[in-house]
Amino acid sequence: MFTQEDIDMYINTYAIPWGINIVMAIVIFILGRIIVGLLLSIFRRVMAKSKYDEMLINFVESILSAILMLFVIVASLDQLQVDTTSLVAIVGAAGLAIGLSLQDSLKNFAAGVMLLVFKPFSKGNFVEAAGTSGIIQNIGIFTTTMTSLDNKEIIIPNGKIYSDNIVNYSAKETRRCDMTFGIGYDDDLLKAKNILRELVDAEERILKEPECLIGVAELGDSSVNFTVRPWVKASDNLAVRLDFTEAVKLRFDAEGISIPYPQMDVHFFKEADNTEKKESAE
Repeated sequence: MFTQEDIDMYINTYAIPWGINIVMAIVIFILGRIIVGLLLSIFRRVMAKSKYDEMLINFVESILSAILMLFVIVASLDQLQVDTTSLVAIVGAAGLAIGLSLQDSLKNFAAGVMLLVFKPFSKGNFVEAAGTSGIIQNIGIFTTTMTSLDNKEIIIPNGKIYSDNIVNYSAKETRRCDMTFGIGYDDDLLKAKNILRELVDAEERILKEPECLIGVAELGDSSVNFTVRPWVKASDNLAVRLDFTEAVKLRFDAEGISIPYPQMDVHFFKEADNTEKKESAE
């Protein structure tokens, strides 16, 4: 049976000190989370005022949150008199083992950091990367999310994007819209060129500067090909291409200018009958 002295000694030696340590560890953890939240809030406000990209802010914030919370956890465990030195060594060894087994993931992580730092594109840009194209929605730690023009969600590892060519169609405010139109060899070349010039001048979305280039680009197998290269706002590129092509077809039809399609002449040669060949030979 435990005596009162044993109970008092147990309480004074173990219960009270451990109780205080547990309470202090909980307090440290709660206060640490509050402080981390305040620091992250300050960081977000400072970064927002500096006009950094939102995706970069979210990315760095998530990393800072993980690092700061690790310090809070270590401080809490230290209050519980846990040997944090051994814990840090274990975490380091585990991190090394995980890093060796997740080399591709670390490659994607590093690529994500580079994409956010150098910013070859940002949210809302229409880009072509890693063999696909779409509108950038988010750059995550390991992957980038796009939305295709037909509203499909595309998730691409950051490593594939950063190691391949990136074409950002939204990087510039203006773009050149390259189009080719063919007419028949018997059609009036100068008349067709004047019609194309009139249609360019009538299209309000085509910019006056730089000047639109219109000229004969090629004497093809079945057509004389004009190249038309107007400059438009990047957001108007596709709409202008579709509307202008339709306008050219309707105007050419109205003016009697043909738009030829590839043709092939096939010639048949009738060989003399084998019997006739023999008779003639005799």
